[in-house]
This record gives sequence, C-alpha cells and structure tokens, in this order.
Amino acid sequence: MSTETVTLSEAAAKRIAAIVAADAEKSALRVSVEGGGCSGFSYKFDLDGQPAGDDIVIERDGATVLIDPTSLIYMAGSEIDFVDNLLGQSFQIKNPNAVASCGCGTSFSV
Repeated sequence: MSTETVTLSEAAAKRIAAIVAADAEKSALRVSVEGGGCSGFSYKFDLDGQPAGDDIVIERDGATVLIDPTSLIYMAGSEIDFVDNLLGQSFQIKNPNAVASCGCGTSFSV
C-alpha cells in the first residue's frame, strides 16, 4: 500500500467539525470508495461514531476523518476539500490517482 496519506483542507476541517458538533453520537466523517458511479468508482460520505480497528484516522483542527484501508488505496495522496460556491456546498476530493471524473465530482476512474 502507498505510504501517501490523505489530507484535509482547512475549509473541510472546519465544516466537518461543525457537522459532528451538531450530533452527539457522531465524532467523525467516514469517507469510502465504492464501485459504481458514472466513471467507475464513487465517493461515499457518512458520519460515524468510532473508528474500526483498521481505519486510517486523519485529524486536523478538531475534525476527524476515517478511511478504511481498501478505500485508501484509491485515495492515496488526495486532499479532501469543502467548496461553497454558486453551485452549492459540497465536499470534493482532489485525487491525483483519478484519470477521469464526472461533472458532479463524486465519481472517478483510475
């Protein structure tokens, strides 16, 4: 497995911290990669309470992101960002491994 890790932008860390602060049972954002989507793989975002035993835990400015080892293979070297623009608010993953992605930014291929 690649030793490159996933990073969080300052904007993403602030948004994650605000989201989990509103739910006493959740303490982290879980990001995973699933098969499917218009480009082959898609990102999935869920709130989670505790990391699983083999999760990679990424922390910044009071925010915690959990990624399972299989998803990390596809996400190594990526940055998780939070974008707030005219198109709306969303988490976006800047993935250097993706050779193609869809217009919505939630699916990709490697």
